[in-house]
Amino acid sequence: MTIPAPESVIVNTPDSQLNGDLTVPPGATGVVVFAHGSGSSRFSRRNRDVAQTLNEGGLATLLMDLLTAEEDERDRYTREYRFDIAMLGRRLVGAVDWLAQNPATHGLPIGCFGASTGAAAALIAAAERPQAVSAVVSRGGRADLAGDALTRVRAPTLLIVGGRDQPVIDMNLQARSRMQAVTELEIVDNATHLFEEPGALEQVAGLARDWFQTHCRD
Repeated sequence: MTIPAPESVIVNTPDSQLNGDLTVPPGATGVVVFAHGSGSSRFSRRNRDVAQTLNEGGLATLLMDLLTAEEDERDRYTREYRFDIAMLGRRLVGAVDWLAQNPATHGLPIGCFGASTGAAAALIAAAERPQAVSAVVSRGGRADLAGDALTRVRAPTLLIVGGRDQPVIDMNLQARSRMQAVTELEIVDNATHLFEEPGALEQVAGLARDWFQTHCRD
């Protein structure tokens, strides 16, 4: 399969215009929106590597920034936005709505892939749009920061954590205990928080691809 080059898009949400990169393989069976963590961007090599694996598996991807350029610049000094989970969640809800209306992705099942604090935003979006979000994957995510939204998530959720990232393992176990949706916790042996060890990110990408392929279906 030939994967087309990403298309630069503007994702309009109720309170912002956000930059994104949309890739839609021929015959895509679903679309996955990425929500990265603090200090990252849609240009993250890790997210792009995972997105490529999803694209090769027949899934469209939307890599986007949840902060505007001005907010991101300010946040580098003040850190006032990166843990504003409610705002990040609202914007990801806006991205889900945008995907549902966009001609290239209209009608495709939607998945959310969140890393670090972006995982909480992904779970909030799933809670707010239960009819639209078909599946969630968290990579080293702070699922616990989704708060009361955890009890309202209906989408099947995969929590992936590094085996050497014990604090985040504990946080994910706590979050999972509050969820009523189908959930699985996958521990990647010997991996740390960023999955920088040889083969670790490839394992994450494969797990995410299989989860979305299974649950993002018409």
